[in-house]
Amino acid sequence: MSIDTHVIMDETAIRRALTRIAHEILERNKGIEGCVLAGIKTRGVFLAKRLAERLEEIEGASIPWGELDVTFYRDDRNKTEGTNSNTFSLPVHGKKVILFDDVLYTGRTIRAAMDAIMDCGRPENIQLAVLADRGHRELPIRPDYIGKNVPTSKSEEIEVMLQEIDGSDVVRILHHREEN
Repeated sequence: MSIDTHVIMDETAIRRALTRIAHEILERNKGIEGCVLAGIKTRGVFLAKRLAERLEEIEGASIPWGELDVTFYRDDRNKTEGTNSNTFSLPVHGKKVILFDDVLYTGRTIRAAMDAIMDCGRPENIQLAVLADRGHRELPIRPDYIGKNVPTSKSEEIEVMLQEIDGSDVVRILHHREEN
C-alpha cells in the first residue's frame, strides 16, 4: 500500500483560518466576556492557545483557556481501565464554552468532549471550532466555526501537523491506495 499526500493548508492558511475564526467568535458572542476556550488534547490544545492569543490581540482582553482530555469519555475505551483523566480545571457553569479540535470526522470525540464539559458544570452553551471538517459524521454534530471544509473519501485521512509538536504547520490529505 502506498500513500499519496496533498497539502491543503500551509502555515499562512492556518494562521488566516485562526484569525477568521477569532473574528467569527467575537461577532457571534459580541466579544469574549463569559467565554471559555477548551482545547481538545492533543493538537486542539495548541490551536486553542493560538486562538486565545489571536483573540487577545484583537480584543485587548484575555480569554480563559485550558486543555481538555477526553480519553476517559471515549465510547471506544473500556471504562473500567484507568481513572478519569479529565483535567479541565476552568469553571464552565454559566459560561459559553468553545471547544477546539484539529479535525472533525465522525463526531465521537466531540460527543466525549461535551460529556466531559457537562461533568464540570452546566455551561450556558457549547460551541465548536475545528481547523478541518472532513465530513462522514456518525453523530448529529456540526461545527460553529470551521477553518476549512475538506470533503474526503473513507480511504483518505486528514493529517494536521503543528509547530509545537511536529516542527511545522501544515494540513494535508493522505490517500491510501493499493498497489497493483
